[in-house]
Amino acid sequence: MATPTSIKLDDDLKGRVQHLADTRRRSAHWLMREAIEQYVEREERRESFRRDTLKAWEDYQTTGLHATADEVEKWLASWGTDNEVPTPTCHK
Repeated sequence: MATPTSIKLDDDLKGRVQHLADTRRRSAHWLMREAIEQYVEREERRESFRRDTLKAWEDYQTTGLHATADEVEKWLASWGTDNEVPTPTCHK
């Protein structure tokens, strides 16, 4: 269930939101809710990526296992070709 939340906007931003809402034939409420939802989803993905990156760095520091940039680039360049190469294996 949704509960009311207030937000303070300066007059300029409030006008911009209303203008865009009118242009899109949506309410200002809908537009702000959509914008906030998209922002939160994007920031959650960014945070997840940051955590994954730190975990990968810690794993590398612990094991030393890696694939070189050249190996990965060769693999990626082969995608969609008749000579697709297998995924590079990690090594020290």
